[in-house]
Amino acid sequence: MRVNSLSDALGVEILGKAEWLNPGGSLKDRVALQIIEDAEQQGLLHPHSGSTIFEGTVGSTGISIATIGRARGYETTIIMPDDVAKEKSKALEALGANVEEVRPSSIVDKKQFVNVAKQRALDFGSTEFSNEVDVSISTTATPSEVLHKSTQTSASEKKARGFFADQFESRSNFNAHYKGTGPEIWRQTGGDLDAFVSGAGTGGTIAGTGTYLKTMNRKIQLVLADPQGSGLFNKIKHGVMFNAKESEGTRRRHQVDTVVEGIGINRLTQNFELGMPLIDDAYQVTDAEAVSMSRYLVKHDGLFLGSSSACNLVTSVRLAKKLGQGKTIVTILCDSGSRHYSKFWNDEYLASVGIPVDISIIEKLLVQTGG
Repeated sequence: MRVNSLSDALGVEILGKAEWLNPGGSLKDRVALQIIEDAEQQGLLHPHSGSTIFEGTVGSTGISIATIGRARGYETTIIMPDDVAKEKSKALEALGANVEEVRPSSIVDKKQFVNVAKQRALDFGSTEFSNEVDVSISTTATPSEVLHKSTQTSASEKKARGFFADQFESRSNFNAHYKGTGPEIWRQTGGDLDAFVSGAGTGGTIAGTGTYLKTMNRKIQLVLADPQGSGLFNKIKHGVMFNAKESEGTRRRHQVDTVVEGIGINRLTQNFELGMPLIDDAYQVTDAEAVSMSRYLVKHDGLFLGSSSACNLVTSVRLAKKLGQGKTIVTILCDSGSRHYSKFWNDEYLASVGIPVDISIIEKLLVQTGG
C-alpha cells in the first residue's frame, strides 16, 4: 500500500507491505508457518501427536506460532521477557498457549528467554533426539523406540515431542522471506523499486527479502532501520557491534534500550549474518522519532501501526530525502498498534520514561533539507 502523506510530502513512492493483515496479525506468520512446515517435512513434528512447540519471543512470533500451531494440531509454550507490552501475553493466553515470563537478561545467561525455551523443549521428553540437523528436540518415546538413528522411526512418530522453533537461528526464517516476502514485493511492484527498508531482530526479514531482491536487481538498495539501543547500526556503519547506551548506565531495559519492540538486538544472529554483506546503509531511529511517526500516520493516513513499523517509516523518510524525488522505497508494516497499548501507545507510560509525544518531530523532518 502507498503511504500517501509521506509519499506526497517528499515526491516519492513510499510503499508499505501491510503484514498486520495476516491471520496472526503480523509479519511473523510467514516465519512460524515455514518453521512448522519444514519441521513436518523433516519428520521432526507430527500433527495431533500431543507435541509442543517451544519458542522464546518478545511476542509476535509467539502469537503466530500459537495461531498456526493450534490450526496444525500442536500445543505451544512461549517464553518471553516480563517487560514487553502485556497485550502480547494476553493474546497468547487467549490462543491457548502456555506463557512463561522471565526477567530480561543477556543471551549468555541460561535464564535468558531464548535459552529457557530451548531447555524447556529438551526437558519435555525423556529422550533427546540425535539428528543430523541442528535442532533442539526431545520425545516421550523411549531410547529403544528412537534408536538414535532417525527422527522418522515409525515407533516414535505417535509419541509427543518437544520442539524448539529457534526463530533467531533457524534457516527457515530466512527462507520464509527469500521464498515469500521477497518474490511478492518484486511481483507487486513489477520490479520497479529502488530500495527496501527493514528493521532486524532475528534478521530473517532483511536478509531473506534483501537477498532475493538483490538477485533480481543488484542496484536495489538494502537499508537497515535500527532503533536506539541496538548495536546493528554501528555494525553496519562502522564494523563494530556497540551502542553508546551500553556504557552510560541509564538503560531502561536489559535487552535493548528502546520502547520499540520486535526489532533491535545486540548480537549477530545466523539469519542476520546471511544478509549482512548485502546491506548498503543503516539509519538509527530514536524513540521520540518512532513515537512521533506513529502519531503522524494516525493523523494524516488513518494508519494505526506498531513501533517497528514506525521505525521503518522514519528510515524510509530519511532515505527518500537522500535518494531524491521520483524514487520508490518499499518497507514492512509489521503489526498494528493494538499490540502496543500499554507502552508505545500509552502517553502516560512514555512520559514516565522521558519519551516525548511530539508530532512536530516528523513534520520538521519532512520539510528540512538533506537526508
